[in-house]
Amino acid sequence: MEEASRVLISESGDIRTAPFPPSKEFPLGSDRDGHDILSHLIVGAKDTFLIILAICFIRYVLAIPLGLIASRRKNIFSSLLSIWNLLFSSVPPIFSAMILLSIPMLVMSENRLYVSILILALFEVGKVGYIVQQEANAVMKKPFIEAGVTVGVTPLKQLINHVLPNITSVIVVNFFVDIGRTALLIGQMGIFGIFISQVYIQTGSFVAEMSNTSFYWMTLLGQARDDIMNAIWIPIYTSLAITFTIFTFNILGEGLRRYFGRETL
Repeated sequence: MEEASRVLISESGDIRTAPFPPSKEFPLGSDRDGHDILSHLIVGAKDTFLIILAICFIRYVLAIPLGLIASRRKNIFSSLLSIWNLLFSSVPPIFSAMILLSIPMLVMSENRLYVSILILALFEVGKVGYIVQQEANAVMKKPFIEAGVTVGVTPLKQLINHVLPNITSVIVVNFFVDIGRTALLIGQMGIFGIFISQVYIQTGSFVAEMSNTSFYWMTLLGQARDDIMNAIWIPIYTSLAITFTIFTFNILGEGLRRYFGRETL
């Protein structure tokens, strides 16, 4: 991204300070640091999607084995999954994020980015695992599973060779829908000023302020309450980008659900 400037002087000598409204120079306007919003959204798209995908990937890597194991019978994993699902389903994810990501130890941590991704991934492991468990339980009641038990197929082989392939379509559909939900979550975090990566910058003697130096989309929403009155283009275009992402993956998930449903007819 090109170096930004908070002050621009026109040929006529007029002085303008950032944020700059939409114009030929800034098609979508600029942020408070003078960065072009369009360039910011394009440059930040890669890292934003990487964070969203990392959260969802970790979530499903943990939830799928947990859900499959819990589907076998009532055991410690089944109880753990139920408690996990109940605990985080009763509280909106944004409130959990506000509480856990504001822990002083995590705020000051050099590894905040990675720890934050892990925490956000863990929020809905219980929910995803519960879905996997219910789908696996439904497959376990099929006649071919009972036939496998009769001929001596081990439980592990049943899960890998028969149960998992039959619930893969459900997992794939939910994964893409989950990407949309995660995009919504990080958008909400931006509005509340909760950033996944941030650093403390000393501004004076014994004085420091928290600053975000990344180009993730949610950083543009950090001052949304002020910008909505003074620079409405900043939250509007950022929200449109996040909304487009949410709708895209929700539509993709619904399309995959219909495709897999047609295949089973």
